[in-house]
This record gives sequence, C-alpha cells and structure tokens, in this order.
Amino acid sequence: MTSHHTPSADGLGYSPGALEDTLGETAGLAEPAAVTVVIPTFNESANIRELLHRLTDSVPARLPCEVVFVDDSFDDTPAVIAEAAQDCPFPVTVIHRDVPDGGLGGAVVEGIKAAGSGWIVVMDADLQHPPSLIPELVATGEKESADLVVASRYLPGGSRAGLAGGYRVAVSRGATWLAKGLFPRALRGISDPMSGFFAIRRSAVAAEALKPLGYKILLELAVRCRPGEAAEVPFAFQDRFAGESKSTAREGLRFLRHLAGLRSASPFARMAAFGLIGLTGFVPNLLALHALVTAGLHYLPAEIIANQAGVLWNFALIELLLFRDRRHHRHWADRVGRFALLANADLVLRIPLIALLVGQFRLAVLPATTLALLTTFVLRFAGTEALVYLPRRGGTARSRTARSRTARSRTARSRTGTARSTS
Repeated sequence: MTSHHTPSADGLGYSPGALEDTLGETAGLAEPAAVTVVIPTFNESANIRELLHRLTDSVPARLPCEVVFVDDSFDDTPAVIAEAAQDCPFPVTVIHRDVPDGGLGGAVVEGIKAAGSGWIVVMDADLQHPPSLIPELVATGEKESADLVVASRYLPGGSRAGLAGGYRVAVSRGATWLAKGLFPRALRGISDPMSGFFAIRRSAVAAEALKPLGYKILLELAVRCRPGEAAEVPFAFQDRFAGESKSTAREGLRFLRHLAGLRSASPFARMAAFGLIGLTGFVPNLLALHALVTAGLHYLPAEIIANQAGVLWNFALIELLLFRDRRHHRHWADRVGRFALLANADLVLRIPLIALLVGQFRLAVLPATTLALLTTFVLRFAGTEALVYLPRRGGTARSRTARSRTARSRTARSRTGTARSTS
C-alpha cells in the first residue's frame, strides 16, 4: 500500500511509510508480527475518534493489527468507540466492565487475556502516548529478540513534557527511583518503569499470576512475569488531547500499596515485612502506656491495655499493606479477634519458654529471651497467615468463582472492522 502522508499530529514527525521501512529493516522476517493494541478507557469519549484516526494513519498496512478497548466508563465512551470503529481498517473490540477490579491495571489484564496476537502494545487513550510509535516498539522487539519493549521518557531523545507541572515530574521521578530501588533485578534495563506505553510478547505474560492495583501495570508485569530481554525506545510524553488527568493522591496511595504487595510476594519477604510492621507497634504501645500511667492507672493493667493499642496498630498496617488481597474471606471483626488472640498468646507463650530455656537448657537470660522472641515471632507470623488470612476452603472459592462468572456474563463485547484495503 502506498500513500502520501504528512507528519503525524502527535508532533514526532513519524510517518507510516518511514515506519514500514523501519519495520521491514528490523527483524528480517518475511511477515511482520501481528499486534494487539490494548487501550484501557475511563470516560475518554472526547479522545476516541482522534485516537482511532491516528492509529489508522500510523500503523502500516503490512502490520496485522487489532485494537481492544477495555472500558470502565460511565459516559458514552463505548458508543463512541463502536461508531468511530466503523471507519477503521482493522478489527476493534470493546470490553465493558461493570466492576472495574484492579483499576487501570485490571483493565489491561482483561485486554491481554482477549488478545489474539503474538505482540501486545499497551497505551493510554488520551494521546499522551503517540500511536505512531507502535510499529517501532514491535520492530525493536523483533530485531533485538526482546520480550518487552518500553517507551521511555528518560532515554536521550525522550521527554516528559506532557507531565503537568513540577509536582507531577517530581512524583514521577520519585516513584521511578523507589520502584527501581525495591526491584533492581526485575527492572534491570528499564529506565522508565512508570511508563504506561510498552510492547510485550503474549508468550511472556502469565495473566493468572498478575494481581494489578491501579495504574502501574508495567511494574506488575516486570516483577511478577519476569519477561526475558528488555529493550527501550525513547518517546516524548505528549499533552492530553482532551479531558483531565486521572492521577490523584488516592492513586498515589494505591501505588504504595501495590509496591508493598509486590515486595511481599514471597513468604520470606512477607515475614520480614510482618516483623518491620511489628516494630512500629512499639510507638503506639509506649504512647498508650505513658498516657495510662500518667492518668493514674497501675502499670500492670496499663501494660495489658497499652499492648492492645500496639496490636490494633499492627493489625491496621498488616491489613493495608501486607494482606490486602486476602481480607475478603472473613468478616473484619473475625480477623481482628483472631489477630488479637494470636498477639496476646505470644505473651503467654513467651514467658514459660524463657523459663524453660533458662531453667532446663541453662541459657543466660538475654540469649534465652532473644531465642524466645524469634520463636514466638515465627509462630505468630505462621499463625496469622494460617488462621487469619488463609482463604477457607469451599465457600470462598465458590463465591469468588460465582462473582467472576457474573462479571464475565455482564461484560459487553462488540467487534467491528473491515479487512485492510490495498491499492
């Protein structure tokens, strides 16, 4: 297909002809790899027509392509997509979710599950990610035999100009440093783990392993799926075409919870996090003890009551940061009661254990106390996992399956498109 084309509206100066040359020069393959473009949407109706227009202009005819929108909107976005897609030379699918589980990341996972191509490109609908870069992402992956290709704002030639204001730039940079510091191996070779614009081989994604929370799906994929070779291409982060940014302080808190969940994925990491959270409980414990003793309460009952303040503090942090995804199989009061029982049983067990180690095994008091603390800590962690947060058999699994089936039955799919014309 030959066509005359002016520089693209995204301002990067790419054209389909140049990109077809790029695609052909890269992997040396007879046919380019097919690509599914996954686009999560939330009230983006004002951007849809321009987005599909630029996709049509940007994707070369010889790159087999389909577009999958996963929509969580409550406006007319699905209807606008269905109407605009009638003019597209590639298939367009709309998956509307009544229950937006996992936020934007969950929407991307649904799109990945629906993808029918070897390559998946994830991008936003607001045109801050230039569609004209899609062929280069796929071509780079083929040429370098990479499983993941990230469009990076931090490579030479890239830009974060579309970030509104110094505050968002600082937050983005801080989040990048934090993520790379926590996951140096998983993010090796990725300069922009906060990017929402990337290509990944379908074969590198284990969708069942993903537990997305919020916007940062690239971080989730890189840490949980551990794709092989990673490559990058620079891109200029653009201004939004229409609408307002969805970034909020609430999303920032979700990002921190997401980091905590990823970092505590292994049992050893969870145990370490459990211990660190336990250490923070000394603060409310001591503050409560000081307040009670100052108020005239005898120190022994004050110790018992103050210990409960530390227990509740630890419970709140563990619920928020460590076991957030395991809270739904028991009522909160049941969880609080079990957690408090284990925490107080720790005290009851520790004293006799110290007496046994000192009296029977002739250990000095300090090493005996240390060993008793470590032993009861491990037992309390194991008990918390098994008795408070381990999903119960039967009812919970069945109820979750039923909810999943209900959600799937409500999912609306519409597919439209025509075969790409040639001339």
